[in-house]
Amino acid sequence: MKRRLLNLSDVYGLIGKKLLHSFSPKIHSLLLKEMDLEGRYNLYEIEEEKLEESFLNLKNIGVKGLNVTIPYKVKIINYLDKLSDEAVKIGAVNTIQFLNGKALGYNTDYFGFKLTIEKYGVRVKNTRALILGTGGAARVVYHYLVDSGVSEVAFCSRDIKNVKMDSDKKIISYGDIKYENNFDLLINCTPCGMYPDTGVSPIAEEEIEKFSTIIDLIYNPKETLLIKYGKERGLKTINGLYMLVAQAYASQCIWNLREITVNDIIIDNIVAIMTN
Repeated sequence: MKRRLLNLSDVYGLIGKKLLHSFSPKIHSLLLKEMDLEGRYNLYEIEEEKLEESFLNLKNIGVKGLNVTIPYKVKIINYLDKLSDEAVKIGAVNTIQFLNGKALGYNTDYFGFKLTIEKYGVRVKNTRALILGTGGAARVVYHYLVDSGVSEVAFCSRDIKNVKMDSDKKIISYGDIKYENNFDLLINCTPCGMYPDTGVSPIAEEEIEKFSTIIDLIYNPKETLLIKYGKERGLKTINGLYMLVAQAYASQCIWNLREITVNDIIIDNIVAIMTN
């Protein structure tokens, strides 16, 4: 059967500042086939001073939906008409649906991180966790950990004085890590170690021993230096690929007005393809 011609209502995309590292076009291409959908997924690199103008242009030409990545998950909220309850709670958006002339913001990263934790059997309840970073991804991880009964959670930032967070949240500097008692979980929500700058780790090698599980939300490379350090010490290590695929699946459900249900077969198939 002849496929119909693609139009702008079939176009999706990712907006961010630097996107050469992105696996999203391939993942969404696979998702479209698995979910029996039409579409094309583009990358839109945007400079910060042109974010509003570029976003409104994409909205006005009629693209179907967008994902949002570093460093715009918080700032993009200024240009949206409505947020989902989850996006309001987290204070960050990674998925935008254009519907009836409105731009609606969602956060499917929460869904993706939740499925990752469940998939790899990570214990969260009554544990101590350290989150590296304070941006949109860090907010997602924080809210999931709190919702799941973590006993203590702290953020780590290189610029504590300029972090905009509620006063009840614990924030430490990278230099303070060595003075802290051992944590159970380390979750890297920064781009440190991401392609093409792969030869760096956000924390010193000797500090890895303070943790039992390391989750690095970076997916390119699949083994960051941080993950490598963890493996060498026999720690449980997880990269960000499963989360990326799961949140992308949830985004497609939103854009195509489908219920977001857990589909392990689709997600596992695509993770396997992307891993090989």
